[in-house]
Amino acid sequence: MSSLTDHFNHKVWTITEAKARLSELLRLANDKPQYIGTKSSYVLITQEKWEEMSQPKEPMGRWLVNAMSGLGELELPSREDPEREIPFQ
Repeated sequence: MSSLTDHFNHKVWTITEAKARLSELLRLANDKPQYIGTKSSYVLITQEKWEEMSQPKEPMGRWLVNAMSGLGELELPSREDPEREIPFQ
């Protein structure tokens, strides 16, 4: 991923420029993200980059096991305990 300084050292296309030079904009997006718009900002990246960025780093189950491993034992109430409050009834 790019650093914060890289973020500020990029060309920002105006909407008009982006419309007029769409082919160039798409070609350049293969190399690095292209920024469009001055009032509302948009970033153009390839579908491959988007899918790479959208994938979780590890499966949720593995993340939960790793994240919760240092918390110790979890105390669960007995299901047969008549005094157990059931909030969904």
